[in-house]
Amino acid sequence: MDRRARRAWRWRTLAVLPLLALPLAACGGDGGDSAGRTTLNWYNFPDDSGALQKAADSCSRDSDGRYAITYHKLPRTADGQRQQLVRRLSAEDTSLDILGLDVTWPPEFAEAGWILPWTGENRQRATQDTLRTSLETGTWKDKLYAVPYNSNTQLLWYRDDLVPTPPKTWAEMLDMARALARQGKPHFVEIQGAQYEGLTVWFNTLVASAGGSIMTPDGQRPSLGPPADRAAGIMRDLATSPAADPSLTNQMEDENRLAMESGTAAFELNYPFVYPSMKANNPELFEHFRWAPYPRADADRPARPTIGGIDLAVSAHSRHPDLAFEAALCLRNRENQLTAALEGGLPPTLRALYTDPALVKDYPFAADVLGALETASVRPKTPAYQNVSIVISHTLSPPSEISPASAVAEIKGQINDALQSKGLIP
Repeated sequence: MDRRARRAWRWRTLAVLPLLALPLAACGGDGGDSAGRTTLNWYNFPDDSGALQKAADSCSRDSDGRYAITYHKLPRTADGQRQQLVRRLSAEDTSLDILGLDVTWPPEFAEAGWILPWTGENRQRATQDTLRTSLETGTWKDKLYAVPYNSNTQLLWYRDDLVPTPPKTWAEMLDMARALARQGKPHFVEIQGAQYEGLTVWFNTLVASAGGSIMTPDGQRPSLGPPADRAAGIMRDLATSPAADPSLTNQMEDENRLAMESGTAAFELNYPFVYPSMKANNPELFEHFRWAPYPRADADRPARPTIGGIDLAVSAHSRHPDLAFEAALCLRNRENQLTAALEGGLPPTLRALYTDPALVKDYPFAADVLGALETASVRPKTPAYQNVSIVISHTLSPPSEISPASAVAEIKGQINDALQSKGLIP
């Protein structure tokens, strides 16, 4: 059975998520606490550092007795988080007030009428000193529906005992890896090659870095073209070279981190969380752990790594929207973003924090993160993003079997079908 036949065999009919398949009980109610404060329920990713709970507690204290924020942890996986929110919002659950959304979700939630736009003074306060690309993730049809809470982007991490000068391009990096392999030295390039969202992010970054985009700015149709062919070719080149980790097709961000910490790799494309992890888990190797800008697809064009992070939105079904907007502004204020960065490893969205001595002390790579965020690319903005991402990650898996022109043509056709809610997706 050839690759296309195997993919066709595992395709399934495009279907809408069964939103109301399970009965959902409202959690938290809409009353107040023992002190008479209005309870605002904040649903966000599960943070183990305590930074998000500290933000909820500090904003509750500073509300002059008007509200108390209860932080509810969503499931660990992004799919699980989205599924819970979608089900409850579609059921018009009034107990949801403030929502922590992955940066790819605002168009879908806005189009469905589940979140309220930021307007007037609230919008003005939310946009002040906030990074432009971060704001773009929360904007849909020229309206701001979600404000950035934290951001994220990838850098190139490398060992300076193996590579004194970091590569500037993908081609240069692969050449360095081949040379290290010939010398019998650690030489792998760790990257997210598993069949999931990380593979889509890798492709999106390379397409943007090659001067293109996956979809048109209005999100109505695929764009792709030669930059996408170039991106797919770079992915295949890595996967078929000595630079490829043998477990590439199973690797996500944490597997990349562990491989680098084990000493088998020379390079790693990953998020800043790997820095404190290396410091704690392999202090000896940490002495040679360095960072550089994401490698370019072409020497004459800056790389455009994909932006990540969480945006805050107010539920359209909240019984306290005015207080929810106010509380959301507090949750993402300077103090709380700094705490999230220092204790939770979450890069801030406020530009001024990147020169704050308190941040720079623990984030010596702050300037590089800011530089990456200022030129970052955004994943396709469309309410059908989940389908688009699935199409890309399935078509490009495994990377070693990519035939660039045919893979891009297949992605284009499948995206067209997904946008029209017809046909098949992987």
